[in-house]
Amino acid sequence: MFKIALSAALFVSAPALAQQAAALPDPNDQSDLFSIGAGAGFIPDYEGSDDYELIPVVGIRGRVSGINFYSRGTYLYADLIRRGDNALEFDLGPIVGVRLNRTGKVKDDAVDELPELDTAIEIGGFAGVTYHGLTNPYDALSFHVDLTTDVGDAHGSTVITPTIDFGTPLSTTTYVGVSASAEWAGDGYADYYYSIDPAGSLASGLPLFEADGGFKHWRLSLFANQSISGDLTHGWSIFGIGLYTKLSGDFADSPIVDDRGSSSQWFGALGVAYTF
Repeated sequence: MFKIALSAALFVSAPALAQQAAALPDPNDQSDLFSIGAGAGFIPDYEGSDDYELIPVVGIRGRVSGINFYSRGTYLYADLIRRGDNALEFDLGPIVGVRLNRTGKVKDDAVDELPELDTAIEIGGFAGVTYHGLTNPYDALSFHVDLTTDVGDAHGSTVITPTIDFGTPLSTTTYVGVSASAEWAGDGYADYYYSIDPAGSLASGLPLFEADGGFKHWRLSLFANQSISGDLTHGWSIFGIGLYTKLSGDFADSPIVDDRGSSSQWFGALGVAYTF
């Protein structure tokens, strides 16, 4: 669930530019690079749970021949539009990933009695715009919309996620990013993950519930990356991520959330990354 910062956004803040301009790389540099990070994350046991578990987290980010790719959680993105010299650029590309919600044992005894769910295999795409140079030549303000659809035998529905991201370097060794997003999910998603049918009610003791799709949640997140080798564009760094998600509508009213969990969801992760 994390995102390793792109090298074009990992250099210096505006006050340092005047002092170090001669030593700085071209902000439009499109050289190949690759970053990989690994660590531990603290996440809800399922989407809507108030129980938490510690899990390993892994993420990648890179660029090959001007094509950027990166992971967010269990999803992989590829931006097929190469960046030029303009401050405003367009973003467009495919998404592929899996959704693992309630695919294994659940800590809550009642929810664990509900049928185990299948892994959702989701594919789709994203489109948006990014503006560079709002506060310095190396920052990025972006807006994009993700659309994915389950192509397997799980929820069989569509999820739409608009997101605003802003990231900026504070120095040659420190980078921060903030993000705000919302999510809309279809009827199939709501029914698969949040409804409780008569058989599920009998097994779990939870009341019957029929969930309809709609506005699912809003989310705020913060990302920080600190070099431990002197340069965020090469070598080792440490990262930290914090997210807060608030479920809404039938997704928050479902007994697995309202009775047995919480509509407020937290996520945190710490780890190390290497860029070359």
